[in-house]
Order: sequence, then structure tokens, then C-alpha cells
Amino acid sequence: MLPIKVRCGLLVLAAMAAFGGSVALAQNLDRGKPATKLFAESCASCHRSPRGLSKGRFHLTLYLFLQQHYSSGSSSAWALTNYLESVDSGKRAATKSAARTGASQSRLLRPPAPVPVR
Repeated sequence: MLPIKVRCGLLVLAAMAAFGGSVALAQNLDRGKPATKLFAESCASCHRSPRGLSKGRFHLTLYLFLQQHYSSGSSSAWALTNYLESVDSGKRAATKSAARTGASQSRLLRPPAPVPVR
């Protein structure tokens, strides 16, 4: 027969193996979410709008920054990067077209000859 201390030790060891043997799996909570929702959940607390966040950054550096600071996985960081760049490129395209439209309208509103000074 085993001494009491050895039996208690074996009992504790068996309990630890039974309760601590399961492996905890990490889950990506951002998987499958659209980029707009990712922005709303992780970035909107500090940034009112997604416009301008990717301005002056390369695609890869923006991705690495977002992966390290704002997203829980590489796929959500890529989605967020693409979303931010699409918003900024849309803004630039709209600004350029508005500038062209404004320039053509200003040509139409100008008089054909200089206005005489009185």
C-alpha cells in the first residue's frame, strides 16, 4: 500500500491532468467582418472619419501598422488597408474632378476682356 502523501500527490496530479489538459484555441474575432465595421469598432473611437488615414503612407507600411495596432489578424489588416486607401483615393479623384469642373466653370464666368478701371 502507498503512503498517504504519495496517494494525495497522485490525486492532485490526476486532477491537474484532467482539468488542465484541454488546449485553449485562439479565435480571430475580426474574421469575416467587412472593413467598414472593422473601422467602426477599432478606429472610430479616435478617428471620426476614415479619410486621410492612409495619406502619405505606403500600402505595406499602412498594413503593418494596422496589423500591429488595430487588427487581430493579417486578413483583417489587409481589408482595413484596402478600405482606407479606397476611401482616400475616392476623395482624391473627387477633388481632382471638382477642381477641373471648378476651373472650367471659372473660365465661363470670367469676362472675355479685362474690366476697365474707373
